[in-house]
Amino acid sequence: MYEDKTLVCKECGNEFVFTAGEQEFYAERGFENEPQRCKDCRMARKNANKAQREMYTATCASCGAEAKVPFKPREDRPVYCSECFAKMRGE
Repeated sequence: MYEDKTLVCKECGNEFVFTAGEQEFYAERGFENEPQRCKDCRMARKNANKAQREMYTATCASCGAEAKVPFKPREDRPVYCSECFAKMRGE
């Protein structure tokens, strides 16, 4: 029923294939418009909207290893590396 279509990306101007499977997926979900960007441009656009997290360095309270965490460590609360944190959650 569906056949592969070659489309032109409005972002980079390169051709990309809108496969029959993708067309079926779009139809099942009720999407009426064809994609206007290639996969690479869609991913770049999606990732551009994400804010980069600032990471902080801390010392693990359990094993003493260096840990990178997405929050500013406080002196009154322990910080754990990924491995120690996973062990604690498993217990």
